[in-house]
Amino acid sequence: MPSTINECNAYIQLRDKAEAQLQAGTTPAASHGSVGVDALRLLHRLSSNPDNAADALKLLHELQVHQVELDLQNEEIAANERALVEDLSLYRTLFDSAPLGYLLVDLEGNVIQGNFAAAELFGIGQDELEGHSIGTLLLAESRPKLLGLLQQVAQSGARGSCVAETAGSTQGARHMQCLASLSPERKHILLVCRECANAE
Repeated sequence: MPSTINECNAYIQLRDKAEAQLQAGTTPAASHGSVGVDALRLLHRLSSNPDNAADALKLLHELQVHQVELDLQNEEIAANERALVEDLSLYRTLFDSAPLGYLLVDLEGNVIQGNFAAAELFGIGQDELEGHSIGTLLLAESRPKLLGLLQQVAQSGARGSCVAETAGSTQGARHMQCLASLSPERKHILLVCRECANAE
């Protein structure tokens, strides 16, 4: 019920704003001359008969208000889209540039996405992370620990951590602490990895 009231209030506010813009002559540029040809023909027919002239003026006014409402809604949608693009860009930058390794993995441990720090930690390119099983990036003895952690987090929903060792790169094997948490929709696991001095 409250959402119906909110929708009604939003419509009333939109209509009031459209009416005010029409009266002030400050309608959006898109609404000038945008009443359809069929609507104008109908209005012309109605207004040629003196008995219908008042109705034609009311109809014209309603069409104008409706057009301004549509234009205002389009402006709001465009502004919301711009804000979403800016937010997405900000979060993309935060993810990619974070000083810790961030990995989004599915419940089986396959990497969906990883940031630059994660790729550097595993000694591969960022674009190479996607599709890898996280286990293939670890030494054989570390795989059960991390895969067990992912399974535990997927089942319980509780956060967990472990220490694992990377399979090695030009810099050799590296110890890392891995923190895992389940996504709210319970379909992915966020894995945060940081290098540590030794197997703590």
